[in-house]
Amino acid sequence: MSRVTTLSTRSLIAGAAAIALLATAGGYGLGQWRKGPAPAAGDVPGRKVLYWYDPMVPAQRFDKPGKSPFMDMQLVPRYADEGAGPNAPGVAVDPRGAQTLGMRLARAEMTSLASGLAIPGSIEFNQRDLAIVQTRTAGFVQRVYGHAPGDIIAAGAPIADLFNPEWAGAQTEYLAVRRIGDPRLTAAARSRLTLLGMSQSLIAAVEHDGKVQTTSTVRAPIGGVIQTLDVRAGMSLASAQSLAQISGLATVWLTLSAPETQAGLIRIGQSVSAQLPAFPGETFSGRVSAILPAAQADSRTLQVRVELSNRGGRLRPGMSATASLAGDAAPVLTVPSEAIIRTGRRDLVMLAQGGGRYQPAEISVGRQAGDRSEILAGLSAGDQVVASGQFLLDSEASLAGLEPRPLTSQAATGPTMEAAAPVMKPVPKGARSLLQAQGRVEEITADTITLSHGPVPAIGWPAMTMIFKLDPPSLARGLKAGDQAAFGFEQRPDGSAVRSLRRVEASR
Repeated sequence: MSRVTTLSTRSLIAGAAAIALLATAGGYGLGQWRKGPAPAAGDVPGRKVLYWYDPMVPAQRFDKPGKSPFMDMQLVPRYADEGAGPNAPGVAVDPRGAQTLGMRLARAEMTSLASGLAIPGSIEFNQRDLAIVQTRTAGFVQRVYGHAPGDIIAAGAPIADLFNPEWAGAQTEYLAVRRIGDPRLTAAARSRLTLLGMSQSLIAAVEHDGKVQTTSTVRAPIGGVIQTLDVRAGMSLASAQSLAQISGLATVWLTLSAPETQAGLIRIGQSVSAQLPAFPGETFSGRVSAILPAAQADSRTLQVRVELSNRGGRLRPGMSATASLAGDAAPVLTVPSEAIIRTGRRDLVMLAQGGGRYQPAEISVGRQAGDRSEILAGLSAGDQVVASGQFLLDSEASLAGLEPRPLTSQAATGPTMEAAAPVMKPVPKGARSLLQAQGRVEEITADTITLSHGPVPAIGWPAMTMIFKLDPPSLARGLKAGDQAAFGFEQRPDGSAVRSLRRVEASR
């Protein structure tokens, strides 16, 4: 009884498995019959494939599907409605996505951008207003007037009384000749007194009193600060010995440290307004008197000298100041500074093309004042740029392999963008000369050639292996894999095409 049951059970299990297998096969066949052949990779009804690319090297384009020569992965199709076609450049963002990204547009406008600069500086002595007090003849110091270095003295203030022994004999001779009454001898003797360093007032006193005057008072020729004072009572002095050095305070120098990048905005005679923390709310005016020829190597700054009037001697050397250099306020093309993407190699903006599309455009940036920057080239008045959210758009454009519109392009509506291989420098539009390179032939097909070539400095390419179109295909006649070849190619919207090709001998 148990044996019969066991056999019956096994038979039922085997029959069920056979029925399932037949059903599966029949269902698969029916499905294949109904479904038809599998579509090719990338074929989507209603969508046109422009090219295939490697997501890790998005700028390199291929005209057919397959495996990437750069990575171990399949190429990905790029469709025409994704905004990468030659007639629809840029990155497409729908209004809802723009709102989510917080995108904000700004217009390139002609505005008055004053070229004023705010530069730090410090007050210094005017080295052109400097007096050195010296002796005329040898003598002795009889008296000093209590001054010290750093004191401020007025013009004509006494510094020291000097005894001059040599004056006694010259004055005695002059008085004797004067009594004789010979005009020529008298004039000659008087000239000798002048040559010995006697002042006209002292000579007049000798003539009036008829007595020898051997003591003279040394006075400050200008008012200012005593920088050095080398005179003490009882000192013996030699002829032409320096007694004091005085720096005037009628005018002072404001020395500014201007960045060398702004040197072109500074000129001699330019008006300057200075503010000092010592006198809040006051403005001191002057003009640029000199731009020193040497730059400071450590700070990369130029020394700009401004001469300021110092009424009352309020401006003291060593005080800090901030100067504003006036400039013209002529209207220039500007955009908000926040809209500019600075890559270190070039400056970009995301240009709004209309219809929710945005295109990177290279620009040349000039001066900056406040929150706006001058645009020297790359935009026209009325162009709209993305002022918020532009970095996300730039990243998407880079992933899509979109080259920024070069500076040579005009800022007109609907410009075409050149599609290029992985370049670091834009190829000028319409360039007719071929780009030259040399490499090893890896594979040749009916209309393409794969080359492992060296760097192409003209467009910033590194050494790489890539597929080129052959134009015409007969260029590869006589070549085979492994040959060394020199070739010339050009950049096209649909990829790079070899226009000249010849075999070269391998270097030994």
